[in-house]
Amino acid sequence: MIFKQKNGFPVIFFIIVLILTTGLFFLSGCKGANKLNPEVSDPQIVVNPDNIRLGVAHVTKTEIVFQGSGFQPDDSVFISLIGPDDIKVVVADSSVYPDGKFTAKVTPLAKVTGILRASITGTFASDGKYNQILVITQDPIPAGVYTAVATGMISDQKAEVKFTISKPNMIDNIKDGLGKKTGKIQVKKE
Repeated sequence: MIFKQKNGFPVIFFIIVLILTTGLFFLSGCKGANKLNPEVSDPQIVVNPDNIRLGVAHVTKTEIVFQGSGFQPDDSVFISLIGPDDIKVVVADSSVYPDGKFTAKVTPLAKVTGILRASITGTFASDGKYNQILVITQDPIPAGVYTAVATGMISDQKAEVKFTISKPNMIDNIKDGLGKKTGKIQVKKE
C-alpha cells in the first residue's frame, strides 16, 4: 500500500497528527482580546491587538481598535502613539458615549500616513476601476514599545496602554515583495 511505511505505520496518520499538533501549537499561542476592567471608574484604555508587525500588508490588513471607559460623557478623545525618539503619531479619535465609553478604530489613512509614513496614489483602469497604490517614501515609525494615550478633548482626561510594534517577519517581507511586483506598493525613497 502506498500510504504505509515498512513497519506498517500509516503515513497519513502521521500527517494528521502533525497537522493537529501544529494547529494546537498556534492556538495555544493566541490570547484572548484585551478587555476593560468593569471595576475601574477612572479613565482606562485597552487596544486589540496589543502588537503589530511593520509589514506593509500586515499593517494595512490588521484591524486595530482602542476601547476606553471612565471618560466624560459626550466628550471626544484622540489616541496618540508616543514612542522611541520622541515620536508622536495621532492614530484614532472617537466620540465618548453617554456611559463614558468609546471605541476608536485606526483608519486605513492613519495606518498609511501615521504608522507606515507613506502616501497613497492610484490609477484608473480602462474599465473605470480605481487602482490604489501605496507609495513608500520613507521608513515607517521604528519598532518598539509605544504608549498609546487617550486624551479627552474637553476634559483633558487621559488613559494609557502599551502597544508594541515589531519588525516585519519573513512572511511579511514575502507579501510586501509580491505587492511591489504587482504594482500595489511602490518604493520612492530619496
